[in-house]
Amino acid sequence: MTQGRRPAPGRPRSTSRAPRKRSLRGASLLRLRVGFVLIAMVVSVFGARLFQLQGIDAQAYAAKAEANQATGLVTHTLPATRGSIVDRTGMPLAESVDGKMITADPTMTHDHAQEIAKVLAGRLDIDYFETLDKLRQTDTQFRYIARRVPAAQANDVMAELEARGLEGIATDPDPVRDYPAHDVAANLLGFLGTDGKPLAGFERLFNAMLDGADGSATYETGAGNRIPLGDNSVIPPQAGEDLMLTIDRDVQWYTQRVLRQAVQASGGESGAAVVMDSRTGEVLALADHPTFDANKPLVSPESDLGSRALYDVYEPGSVQKVLTAASLIDAGKVTPETEIVVPPELPRSDRVIHDYWDHGRLRLTLTGVIAKSSNIGTVLAADEFSPKELHSYLAGFGLGKKSGVGIPGEAAGLLPPWRDWSQLRQDTISFGQGVSVNALQMATAVNTIANGGVLIEPSLVKGSATTKKGKVVGSATTDARRVISEQAAQMTTEMMEAVTDPEEGTAPAAAIEGYRVAGKTGTAQRVGEDCGCYDGTFTVSFAGFAPADDPRFLVYVVVQDPKNGGGGGSIGGPAFHKIMTYLLQKYAVPPTGSAPPDTPLEW
Repeated sequence: MTQGRRPAPGRPRSTSRAPRKRSLRGASLLRLRVGFVLIAMVVSVFGARLFQLQGIDAQAYAAKAEANQATGLVTHTLPATRGSIVDRTGMPLAESVDGKMITADPTMTHDHAQEIAKVLAGRLDIDYFETLDKLRQTDTQFRYIARRVPAAQANDVMAELEARGLEGIATDPDPVRDYPAHDVAANLLGFLGTDGKPLAGFERLFNAMLDGADGSATYETGAGNRIPLGDNSVIPPQAGEDLMLTIDRDVQWYTQRVLRQAVQASGGESGAAVVMDSRTGEVLALADHPTFDANKPLVSPESDLGSRALYDVYEPGSVQKVLTAASLIDAGKVTPETEIVVPPELPRSDRVIHDYWDHGRLRLTLTGVIAKSSNIGTVLAADEFSPKELHSYLAGFGLGKKSGVGIPGEAAGLLPPWRDWSQLRQDTISFGQGVSVNALQMATAVNTIANGGVLIEPSLVKGSATTKKGKVVGSATTDARRVISEQAAQMTTEMMEAVTDPEEGTAPAAAIEGYRVAGKTGTAQRVGEDCGCYDGTFTVSFAGFAPADDPRFLVYVVVQDPKNGGGGGSIGGPAFHKIMTYLLQKYAVPPTGSAPPDTPLEW
């Protein structure tokens, strides 16, 4: 019998091949299942993240992308250069000088905002916290920090920032308004506010022509930087026009100093002075005291920022006597030699009229009445007029209405309607009480006599210019009209020469050696603001012109409420003398060489 082979010792009995193949196939399936699970897990993770990207964090990622790749247009102003205001010779009274605007890119200053704000606030005198807020506003790449900073100051700021390694601050041209002569003609020029807007004077009145038109620069930015080939455009600024005044800067400067001395020496409250070219009506100086520095207007009281010569009204007093006398002569009522008996006092209605000095019964000519400034003599001469006649002449001299210079806000003064005149009112008006004027208005009236009886409207603008209300003003637009005859003007002038006579006149201090000088003093009671009555204060003044026989210049000086007891002759006379002497020398006006008239003052 044949027996089967036995297995080798220690080796298990082998199984059939079919069951082994099934075992291998199962292992592969297991590994496949694990792979699918892992893939599913990965897909699940990515799906969840995708959902987060598409839904939950969409806005955050969009904001981040915008921050990294921000694009936009940035626009800033290119300021126009403001036109200059110059005097009659072209010398600047107000001009735009080199200045800069300081700007910030908050996307660059944000991280160092505190340190930058400290430098800017300390150097520029601006608010620290407001500046800090601007430096942190990263929603823009442009912020104004300061405007119209003097160039030297702006350069110092930039140097300090650079030394500290602080970036994001830049400068651009931004002209600064400067008044090189400081207080000279400041009351006329006015000034600009801190925002560059005109607030007063000619700066405001003629702003349309001075201002020009600002331009702009627009550029495209991206990722915090300017895109060189992006959308860029520039609209260039258009400079403003210059404004030329009739003012002579040197004459204005000197007149202001003389006026200040007269006011301060007399203990006065304020004063005004007018210098006029007698032939053209052009104003060479219009001075006020107190005044202010146009570069620093806010340090002065508001009451000192306007022009008293245009806006303040007062009773002119005895200067008006020459208007009354000229009118009487023109009407054929009197002559310079008309004889008048002047009593010590003159009862009129329920009042008594006096002269400023005590005297007995005087026998004066009309020339003597003017030379000695007699109220009583003037009233007696004016009795030749009806109220209507005197009113008509005074209105012809420009009283009761604006001077015609074309400056808004100028006071018109007051000339009461003649129908309202009582006898006493006519009396006081004849010697300058009961009527009110401004300094330019009165200077224009007296200059009518200097100009041969023709009133020329005064001018402050050389040529012509248009005000903000559309009115054209200036020396090219002034009107002239005859008020009295040339003969009447000459006779009145000769009477006025007696006022500066060293022996007989009331203002010998106004005389100028070698020249014939015509003038008239004025001393008038002032109406107090509180009581509405004459309160014991006075307005003193002096008006005159030279050479008397060929007038070139008129000078009128007014001082309010002097405390030293002086009058128009002792306060206004010396001031007139200084200003007129300066004018005659500056403009090289020679003496005429003719002899003054020898008209008797008494009979």
